[in-house]
Amino acid sequence: MDVFFAEWVSLFLRWFHVIAGIAWIGASFYFIWLDNHLTDPPQWKKDAGIGGDLWAVHGGGFYEVAKYKVGPKAMPDKLHWFKWEAYTTWITGMLLLTWVYYFGAQAYLIDPNVMPLSTGRAIAYGLGFLLAGWVIYDALCRTKLVESRWFGPVIFVIGGGFAWLLTHTFSGRGAFIHMGALIGTIMVANVFFKIIPGQRKMVAAVARGEMPDPKPGLTGKQRSVHNNYFTLPVIFLMISNHYPMTYQGDDSWLILMAIIAITVCVRHYFNLAHRGVRQPAYLVAAGIAFVLMAAILSWPEATPTTTESTAHSESTIEVMADSEALTLVQTRCATCHSAQPTDSLFPSAPSGVVLDDLAQIERWAGRIEQRAVVTRDMPFLNRTDMTDDERIALGHWLKQRF
Repeated sequence: MDVFFAEWVSLFLRWFHVIAGIAWIGASFYFIWLDNHLTDPPQWKKDAGIGGDLWAVHGGGFYEVAKYKVGPKAMPDKLHWFKWEAYTTWITGMLLLTWVYYFGAQAYLIDPNVMPLSTGRAIAYGLGFLLAGWVIYDALCRTKLVESRWFGPVIFVIGGGFAWLLTHTFSGRGAFIHMGALIGTIMVANVFFKIIPGQRKMVAAVARGEMPDPKPGLTGKQRSVHNNYFTLPVIFLMISNHYPMTYQGDDSWLILMAIIAITVCVRHYFNLAHRGVRQPAYLVAAGIAFVLMAAILSWPEATPTTTESTAHSESTIEVMADSEALTLVQTRCATCHSAQPTDSLFPSAPSGVVLDDLAQIERWAGRIEQRAVVTRDMPFLNRTDMTDDERIALGHWLKQRF
């Protein structure tokens, strides 16, 4: 397949996925905000079956919004549904997952240093994780635990188990994106299997002139609230591939769960605030946790000592000549990061980083050190077999030269 065509397909799917995700998450934010801002209506509205209302001003006009306790006495001629935002987000997300991570499994999904897998086996594992996650979550939602304050912690612990399994099965990048796909699958399954069917039952009852059973509506609201708390974690996981310091390393699953906990705390603060309950401790705790996590991940690691040469202190390492450093970068890095890449996976230099000469290396010296020496996630999946000795030598040269 032509690599440029593949890139255009990836661009279209990613763009479409982001647009649909904005619409879906925006709707989730709005309706939870709406529910949390409803006030006790006047008596005449209560007599009509309205349970709460609010006034708003936007776009040069006033809006009066009312929510029925169960349902109106008769169906309106036009009823707006909110479902395709969810379905489109999931469909485009799965197409993107397939296009990038399943068709490109050997490059993006499989890391032989984590687990040697065939393409078919890796895809089967990935889809199996998504299905298992929904089945377990839905089963727990059918128990009395869902009404307990322990439901969230139990889901978090189970999520930690999935994060551990994913990071011990796939590449770090592949593991994080599958965690995002898992959460997104649970969210869209909530819409497809619970929220929309429950609403259809309520609409059908009103159309028959009957009083709707409130249970489907309550279940739908419960699942909608769950989805609302999933939104911020899933947004991070959608963009996580841009930040390898989060998914590189043996304990990346702990980083993943820490970010989920932080973002859930942030979401909880705003959900409480919408009801007039101000508890800034949630935001403060989330901010402190994020700073601590960033500090820990940025803490200089000890120099690797895998060979006799790397055991020497930096002061005893002989600095490479510029020509040697240029050859090293061109051999290990410029197969992708070149004006004319030779790696078939990349038709153009990723992120526009070109390393064909010393001037270009100087321009990107900080990023080279960060990605090739510190986080060691470059070269990509170490496709060019860069050694620990070469990374140390390169890092020492960069510090001395620039």
